[in-house]
Parts: sequence; C-alpha cells; structure tokens
Amino acid sequence: MPITVKDYSWDETESTVHVTVPLKGVKPNKADIFSTDEYLKVNYPPYLFEVVLYQAVDDAKSTAQVGGGAVVFSLHKKEPGVWSRLTSTQSDDKELMKSKRQQAIEVAHKRAKREQEEKAKAKREQERYTLQQQMKIEGEEKRRIEETKEAERRKATEDLENWNESKLNEQQVTTADVTQPPKDPSCIFNNDDGDLPEVRNSQSDTSTVSTQRNEDDLPPAPRLRGNIEVTFTPRVFPTPMRESKAAEEEEWLRKQAEARKPVDIDDPDLTEEEKNPQWLKEKGDGFFKSGNFLAAVNAYNMAARLNGKLPSVYSNRAACHLKLRNFMKCIEDGSKALELLTPPVPANAMSRVRCHIRRGTAFCELELYAEGLQDYEAALKLDPKNEKLKADADRIRQVVQGTLPELD
Repeated sequence: MPITVKDYSWDETESTVHVTVPLKGVKPNKADIFSTDEYLKVNYPPYLFEVVLYQAVDDAKSTAQVGGGAVVFSLHKKEPGVWSRLTSTQSDDKELMKSKRQQAIEVAHKRAKREQEEKAKAKREQERYTLQQQMKIEGEEKRRIEETKEAERRKATEDLENWNESKLNEQQVTTADVTQPPKDPSCIFNNDDGDLPEVRNSQSDTSTVSTQRNEDDLPPAPRLRGNIEVTFTPRVFPTPMRESKAAEEEEWLRKQAEARKPVDIDDPDLTEEEKNPQWLKEKGDGFFKSGNFLAAVNAYNMAARLNGKLPSVYSNRAACHLKLRNFMKCIEDGSKALELLTPPVPANAMSRVRCHIRRGTAFCELELYAEGLQDYEAALKLDPKNEKLKADADRIRQVVQGTLPELD
C-alpha cells in the first residue's frame, strides 16, 4: 500500500497556485505525474501524492517542473480569487475521490486521443502539401521543357523555310540566265577582230535544261532484291487439366480487376487526380526514378490509403524504404505485397521475385542472413536462370555456413 504524502506546501495569488511536493530521495525519473483541471497526482513508489483541487484550473496553461528534489506545480486559476485552501471540501469522501480519479483518467484518454488525431491530421496535411509542391515543381519543369522544345521547333521550321526560299530564288535566277536573249543585238555584227562571234543556240540550251528537268522528274530506280525471313509460332501442346492453372489465373485476373475499380471518395480537399490510386502510384514511380525517395513514399502512402489492394504500391514502397535504409518497413511492405500477389501464377512471378529480393536484402542488412537466404532461394525458384541472383544467394549461404565473413 502506498504512503500518502502530506508534507507538501502551497501558496497562491489571485490568478495562480503553486504546489511543491517533496520527492523524499526518489530519483526524478521514477516520478509519474498526472494532472487535469481538478485533479493532481504524483506517484513515486512507495509514496503517493493525490489531491482534488478546491476549484478548477486551466490545465493547458499549467506546468509541472521536476528538480531540486521536488515537483513544483504552477497552476493557472480559471476564475481569479483567493481559495484559502488547496483541496476540495469533500476530499475525505472516498467515493468522490474514486469518481474524480476515474473522470481524470477518462479526460486524459480523450485528450491523448484528440492530440493523436490532430497529429495524424497534421501529418497527412504535410504529406499532401509536400506531394502538391513536388507535383507543382514537376509541372513547371515539364512546361519549361515543352516551351524550349516549341522554341527549337519554331526555329527549325523558320530555318527550313528560309533555306527553301533561297533555293527557289537560285533556281529562278538560273532559269532567267538561260532563257534571256542578248541585250544589244548589233553586237553580233560589230566585232573589232573581223571574225563573226560565236552565236549561242538558245533553242539547244533550252532543250538541254528541259531534258535535265525531265530526268529529275523521273521515278526512282527499282529496289534491289532481298530476302524476308518469316518465323512461325511454335506449336504448344495443351496442358493437362490436372496440371492447368486456369482457375488460379482467372482468380488472379479477377483480383486485379477488383483492385483497379475506381474508388469513390468524398473529400473536397483532394483533386480528381489525387483520388486515383493508380495515378498516385505512377507519380511515386516518377519520384523514385528521379531519386526523390521521400516524395515517392508520400505518394505511395496516399495510394495505399485510398486502395490497399494494389501489390505494386507496397512493392515499390518497399524499394523506397530499402533506399532510405528503413529496413523494418521494407520487410513489412514486402510481406504485404507477397500476401496480395496470390494465387501464385506465371503472370505475377516476376513481381514476387522482386518482392523476395527486396525483403531478403533488408534481412541481410539487419544481419538476419538465414531469413534473407530463404527469400533469395524463393526468388531463385521463380527465376532459376538469373546468374546474379545465384551469385548473391551463394554468398549469403557461405555467410550462414560461416565460410565467408559478413557482407558489407
């Protein structure tokens, strides 16, 4: 039975009350302090301090400091005035003390739950704000790239038009030089040397130009001969019904179709894109490829909150946690993805391989090599021709057997 502390001291002003509770040699970290608007409690075994206050105080503004061998409460009165006593006039009533204690516990639980909800809401708002800002930056970058491409496209078009115009002008000048007669016909008969000048046969020149144009207008030469190889699909004998996985394949397709159904969410703060888990998953993939793993995790978190039946969301989030060295979260997401990748069929075999590799790597990073080896061996059964996977599994097996030092 605890020893009740009665040698405490207190003083008051019009607006505050100060209560000093001695710790009697007990270490400060052993003291459990609990308070509400009407109830104070300090439990430091084997001692117990417990009072029901004379009037209510503002618990949100009140403080408790531990130090100097005592606990000092600084309480703010809800209504100013002098109490003249600390405890309630009914403190001797055991039933009252019991009910006050129970009320205080219920109030504390409600306050803790409210604070937890507010904290979770603030975290969701922060994640949403981070995702929106990242999307805004990505949109501006995409718009800048499109504007640059459009400017380069316009410049290339203008250069091509200028080049065509210059070629057309050159062709017109050449045609004019061929067909234009001499400016002064008398120069044919006035030659200082006495010899007749050479007379150009304009008709012959014109026919030459016409012949060249006709040659340009001719169709191209026939193509050269060649061989076209045709391959045929190899004949595949039907699988016996006792070995067929048609039922599992149909179940897998049904689960995939059900997981991709649109989700009806009534949240005015979300845009139409943010209500689409598949769109959020693709945004997370883009963030992962750019190396922004935290933004990718935020996108996958929102996608998983909207639809928890997409195995790719958990598998890709496991890859992000592996990059961020959050190995326990990587193991959790990998296990969740493997649960959703059922029934095991060839259509989801490679997805299961990736999940086993990521979870096995996380186990090895935590020096749980036996568990990691199990995942690697499961991946090898699904992809037996993967040489790199074989080499990694052999190294882990050597570590487990003690023939190789631990992996770096």
